[in-house]
Amino acid sequence: MLEILENYRDGILETIFGNVNHSIVVVDRNGFVSYMNDSYCDFLGIDKESVRGKHVTDVIENSRMHIVAETGKEELADLQYIRGNYMIAHRIPLRADGEVVGALGMVLFRDTEEWLKLNSHIKDLFLELESYRNQMKQLNGVSYSLHDIISNSSEMHILKDKIKKVAPGDVSVLLRGESGTGKELFAHSIHHLSERNTKPFVKVNCAAIPADLLESELFGYQEGAFTGAKRGGKPGKFQLADGGTLFLDEIGDMPLQAQVKILRVLQEGEVEAIGSVTPQKVDVRIIAATNQPLEELIAQQKFREDLFYRINVVQIDIPPLRKRPGDLRLLAKYLLEKVTERIGKRVVDFEPAVYDCFLEYHWPGNVRELENVIEAAVHLTSNEIIELDDLPDHIKPDALLVDEDRSLKAIMEAAERQAIERTLKKVHGDKGKAATMLGIGKSSLYDKVKKYDL
Repeated sequence: MLEILENYRDGILETIFGNVNHSIVVVDRNGFVSYMNDSYCDFLGIDKESVRGKHVTDVIENSRMHIVAETGKEELADLQYIRGNYMIAHRIPLRADGEVVGALGMVLFRDTEEWLKLNSHIKDLFLELESYRNQMKQLNGVSYSLHDIISNSSEMHILKDKIKKVAPGDVSVLLRGESGTGKELFAHSIHHLSERNTKPFVKVNCAAIPADLLESELFGYQEGAFTGAKRGGKPGKFQLADGGTLFLDEIGDMPLQAQVKILRVLQEGEVEAIGSVTPQKVDVRIIAATNQPLEELIAQQKFREDLFYRINVVQIDIPPLRKRPGDLRLLAKYLLEKVTERIGKRVVDFEPAVYDCFLEYHWPGNVRELENVIEAAVHLTSNEIIELDDLPDHIKPDALLVDEDRSLKAIMEAAERQAIERTLKKVHGDKGKAATMLGIGKSSLYDKVKKYDL
């Protein structure tokens, strides 16, 4: 009965769209292709029978059909890059009884000659735009924009909308999220969309600069301020960011003494370089980021509460990758293209079992870990399709039980090694924290780390 209904539906779609000049595709609620007419199949150079049931992102490059099916928001006259050309596409959600059940997409190019002229003009404009973007990157230090944050999940769409609302003002922003979630990309995007986008974007990694040098890095110094000071002095990050944005990454690791001085800069709007007797006015927007629980650090008197309220005017919480599994397929394909282009090796996709594996893994290192896993797999594979065996052992499902010839002791040791390795990765190598999380003593952890050569 189900097969009869499906054939009836396909017959209706073929009757309506089979002979039209436009390229038509229909996807279901989950983004899988239900129908594609001959015009679209011919344009893509694919077999019509092989398309049905595939996810639309595996069939059409840069597709957003699955996003429209998920959000229910139509996209009219949207520019899309397909097979070396820019096309104009309509994407319309399909509803039944008030519920979104799929989406219909239509690529518009009625007059081939006219379209080729328009496409050439669009390409020329994009090349000109890219040239201006590269010049802006060199001038203000911004490498990323909101378009570089690859996602189709509703959570990330809401987050992007929030960024667009916050960016134009001068309000301080605190980015919170686990390591590897892309906090720096969001910081770049805020500056890029702000009124300060022609001014400098300056980054300070508060965890990477030694405590005794942090003050001079932030506020600069005058000539002769201390032994070894450069002739003529040196401007600090605040002075360099004047008129623009200062991104304080890993602010939870900033020493208390530096926190006091930063608070004064934010309150007074002026900086006093080391060795200087007169303060200097600066106009800087602050974007801070951390993966630490600042509220706990305040309770432990390791972070100033007054500074916290200064930088936390608007808080942006970036969800970890494990909480947005809908992004995994899209991100994996994007990162695969990025990695293969950099390495120069032809690898075009993943087998379905690899996608399943990605969905089962918890990704403590988030997008950064996903990119590392894909890069390792690209180096290890001998094929154009990445298979399960090409993945690093630690993310494979049931990796511990694959070898049936191993003894119980060997399996338990492998499980222990994997648990310790993952925990150390999660806490960035802090053995004290790892021991607490694993519920064992520090000395016991050190012995096991030595035993397993971690």
